[in-house]
Amino acid sequence: MPQAKHLLIGSTRSGSGKSATILGLTYNLQVKGYKIGYGKPIGTFTTKELPESAERTEADVEFIQQVLNLPQSLLRPTLLNLDRSALQRRLSGEDKADYSNKLDEYKKLIEGDLVLLEAPANTAEGAIFGLSLEEMANQLEAPILLVMRFGSLLVVDHILVAKQRFGDRLLGVVINDIPDEQYETAIEVLHPYLENQGIPVFALMPENRTLRSVSVSEIIEQLGATVLCCPENIDLGKVMVEELKIGAMDVNSAQSYFRKSYNKAVVTGSSRIDLQFAALETSTNCLILTGRPFISDDVAHKAMELGVPILSVSKDTLSTVGIIESCLGQVRLHEGVKVTSICDMMAKYFNFDRFLKLMDIKALATA
Repeated sequence: MPQAKHLLIGSTRSGSGKSATILGLTYNLQVKGYKIGYGKPIGTFTTKELPESAERTEADVEFIQQVLNLPQSLLRPTLLNLDRSALQRRLSGEDKADYSNKLDEYKKLIEGDLVLLEAPANTAEGAIFGLSLEEMANQLEAPILLVMRFGSLLVVDHILVAKQRFGDRLLGVVINDIPDEQYETAIEVLHPYLENQGIPVFALMPENRTLRSVSVSEIIEQLGATVLCCPENIDLGKVMVEELKIGAMDVNSAQSYFRKSYNKAVVTGSSRIDLQFAALETSTNCLILTGRPFISDDVAHKAMELGVPILSVSKDTLSTVGIIESCLGQVRLHEGVKVTSICDMMAKYFNFDRFLKLMDIKALATA
């Protein structure tokens, strides 16, 4: 039986959409009849601070396994979790393990047509363990698919540097989160330029508000918030927030300000009952109150009537806003609505025929 091919999915910074790309790739290749494996050699985390220690099961691996119904035989083991304890053991010399040899074990697991391996957050992370993106690609003799958030046309600089660094190991790129007003420029200018530089572009993905959103349950977890009010029939894991607004102005200004945003969360003081009502009169999916954990009966009644959850946080407004903006700034896939969205987008925008050809994976016979 031939050895399964490996492909490293990497990026130059965290939050670029590697997990989303892997999910969409795997799902659509499964639909085409291919057996796709998955692994994440280094376990990483959603928090800014490294945890002291981590659970053995990596959250992304567990999630993708469950969503895509991957059997254990198609999973590659996580070699280590990038927590503070692991780093300290490595730095002190206590951990002398040769992780490149452990990575070699992947080659012995032959089941599957293709194994997608999720690399660390950026091109440097993991180097202390010999498990940076480039080191893993070289060890496995595997190509690299680079996933990039658009930001601006300056994304081309990062891609060119990656091409210089990885050379022929760079299979191509996926560029996502392209604003509508710049999508035509990306197609007509950026795409042909990269192709002329010998860098295949497999997909140019427009921005998607659903993918940039965050569930209220995730907000609660990240903020350590208390739920003051929520209708019993509302699943907070399915209530998505796409924007964040701060209520700190006079009520007349607030009404105009709030109407400009949809599916938003509003952060305001628990004493600003006027702003709470103003928010509830517009497209608001969650109210987050700072200060004393208090809610008026009238506001609670209105929120219950509209199905809007109200949270209380002990943090100050600036800290609260920073945490929520961080959540909104990354594509976290652990909500079902996002899974459907990314799979549909990949089916529409990703060039699977070219991908399979460059990976030298034979087309399957169709009935």
